[in-house]
Amino acid sequence: MAAGKNAGAGMGAAIASGVAETPAVELDGVSITFKLAKGATYAAVAETKLDVAAGEFVAIVGPTGCGKSTLLNVAAGLIKPSTGAARIFGEPLGGLNVRAGYLFQQDALMPWKTAIDNVAVALEIAGTQREEALERAQAWLGRVGLGAFAHRHPHMLSGGQRKRVGLAQVLIRNPRILLMDEPFGPLDAQTRLIMGDLLLKLWQDDRKAVMFVTHDLEEAIALADRVVIMSAGPAASIIGDYPINLTRPRDISEIKLEPEFHKIHREIWAALKAEVLKGYSQGDIVAPV
Repeated sequence: MAAGKNAGAGMGAAIASGVAETPAVELDGVSITFKLAKGATYAAVAETKLDVAAGEFVAIVGPTGCGKSTLLNVAAGLIKPSTGAARIFGEPLGGLNVRAGYLFQQDALMPWKTAIDNVAVALEIAGTQREEALERAQAWLGRVGLGAFAHRHPHMLSGGQRKRVGLAQVLIRNPRILLMDEPFGPLDAQTRLIMGDLLLKLWQDDRKAVMFVTHDLEEAIALADRVVIMSAGPAASIIGDYPINLTRPRDISEIKLEPEFHKIHREIWAALKAEVLKGYSQGDIVAPV
C-alpha cells in the first residue's frame, strides 16, 4: 500500500485491465474558499489533485467538515472551484455535470408520486414517452428488488426501500459517473450491508466511475477499489491514497472477515485517526461542507 500527501494524484489513470485512459473525473489543483459574513473567508479545501478512472470505485473518507462533500459537489458542477479545474472525460466542466448521477444522504423522492413514477420521471424530463418510461422504471424496480412495490408512495416504504427507489431513479438514466454522498448513512447496520451488496452487484454489471463519500472506513474498504483520505480542515487536502486489493465480486459481510481486510483497515486507520481527533478538537471552527 502507498500513502502520502496528495498521493492520489494520477492513481486513477488506469483501471483493473491496466489500460490507461482519460480519467472520468479529474480534479486538477482544485481549491475551494467560501465567503463568510463581514468579508471573512473560509478555506475549505486546499489545492488538491484527484483522478477517478472510468469504471473505478473510489471512496473518500475523512473527519467531519473536511470537505469531502465539497469535492463531490465540484465534480457534480454544483460548486465552481476557487482555483484549479474540474474535467470530465478530459473536457472542462463549466456547469452541471450531465454525465453524472448524484445520490444524496437524504431522500430526494417526491412524496406525492409512487415509486414507479419517481423512477420514471428521470426519463420523462429528458423527453422519453411516458409509456416507455414506466416500462423501463418497472424493470429497474425489479432490479433493485422492489417490483411488487411500484405503486406505493414513499411514506409506505422503509428507509432501505426508499434508498433502493432513489438508486433506481439515478441509474435509469445510465450515467457514466455516480456521485454518492453518505447514501446509506441514515440506515441501520443490517440495511447498510444489504444496500452495499446491492450497489456492488449493480456496479459489477455495468462498471461506472464512482465517487463515494462516507464516514465509515469499513464501508469504504468493503466497497472501493481505492480509499482516499482527507485531512481535517480548514484547508483540507488529500493525505493518503490506498489501493484495495481485495478480490471481486465481494460479499460485504464475508469480506470483512478476511485477514487482508483487517490489515488494510489497520493501515488506513493509523493515518486517519489523527485527523479525526484533530477534527473533533476544532469543533468551534465554522466549517462549511
